[in-house]
Amino acid sequence: MTPFEIGLAALAVMVVLVYVGMYVPLALMVVSYAAVWMMKGSPILAGKLLALAASETISSYFFGVVPLFVLMGYIVSVTGMGRDAFEVANQMFRRFRGGLGIGTVGANAIFAAITGISIASAAVFTRIAVPEMVRHGYTKRFSVGVVAGSSVLGMLIPPSLLLILYGLLTEQSVGDLFIAGVIPGLLLALIFGLGVYAMARFWPGFIGHNLSDGGEDLLSGRELFAKGFPIVALIVLVLGGIYAGWFTPIEAGAVGCLGAIIIGLIRRSLTWKDFWSVLTDTGLVTASVCFLIIAAQMYSRMLALSGAPGEFGSFVATADIGFWGVVIAYVILVIIMGTILDSSSIMLILVPLMLPVIQPMNIDLIWFGIVTVLAVEIGLLTPPFGISVFVIKSALNDDSISLGDIFVGAAPFALMMLLVLVLVLMFPWLATLPLGY
Repeated sequence: MTPFEIGLAALAVMVVLVYVGMYVPLALMVVSYAAVWMMKGSPILAGKLLALAASETISSYFFGVVPLFVLMGYIVSVTGMGRDAFEVANQMFRRFRGGLGIGTVGANAIFAAITGISIASAAVFTRIAVPEMVRHGYTKRFSVGVVAGSSVLGMLIPPSLLLILYGLLTEQSVGDLFIAGVIPGLLLALIFGLGVYAMARFWPGFIGHNLSDGGEDLLSGRELFAKGFPIVALIVLVLGGIYAGWFTPIEAGAVGCLGAIIIGLIRRSLTWKDFWSVLTDTGLVTASVCFLIIAAQMYSRMLALSGAPGEFGSFVATADIGFWGVVIAYVILVIIMGTILDSSSIMLILVPLMLPVIQPMNIDLIWFGIVTVLAVEIGLLTPPFGISVFVIKSALNDDSISLGDIFVGAAPFALMMLLVLVLVLMFPWLATLPLGY
């Protein structure tokens, strides 16, 4: 077999292994090792080549951004800032029809700006927002749907763990990716809010007929300031520092961790037990992400040795489907893969394959990253494998809400995300304008 044929066979075997349930990074590693062994004829040489890929990846200075932002996100979660964000956003939007739903979207947008982990948002707001919305007359299906839909804002509004992963895979500036995600992220939050208002006005059977605005839970001005100021201060500290050029993304993560710890200590909401739990969870997530990135680099090296990306690029060029043909085909493939895989796995498999294809086409990799994340986000809400939906189900204490109910409730938000994706495709400046080009 030629290296190209081995590369194609490796891709086919990897897809089969993923479908039968093998952990995606493990499938990538096993298949990559076997394929390089077949190409080079030596198991020792294959092991050394892949070990070199792993060490070069983890020794990178830029990898330090992962544990820092994960740590900050978990500290923010355990110190009760998620509940504070919900209460502040609820008071801001309570006069609108569907105000609690809009407030949940707003709270998730705020929470996303200081965590970047959609799973954390889904878990936190399932416990906080769903009971409150049900208590105020919203249907259970809509209540879990709005949490599922708005939780994915954490993947786009910076700091975003998925944008960090994309930056590491493509060697793009994480800071530039964060800046490029601001307008699309805020646009998505705005469309979610407008969608909730429209559903409350024109589709009351879905959202709930007898809604109350939560007016009995109003905060005083002093309480509003006490709950809102720490959140705003942390967002300004981290994102403002990055945009103003005071910190690199890695330094901003460290400063944000320190700020979150100080806020937790001042509020007396961060105990030693909580802090130990946060450190443990951060270690687990970091190790998992580390494993993912190592597997992705091994996979990339195998693809490069096989020549598959070059052959694939030649095929695309001779097929004459053009720029938009390539981009639209890629987006459709990402969304389809979202029905069976989690977001990180999709990026690990497709981005290394597509990168050699799109680079000769002079596609802006920052814009392409925002498009990728948006397409991946849609997959978080689509059956049968919508990871945000499964997180919400596991966090619920209500057996009357099925997985199907959550998927149905999240469906309008998946359509709204598709609309934003189309807008970013049609108007690339939505992502590139803050970068000045």
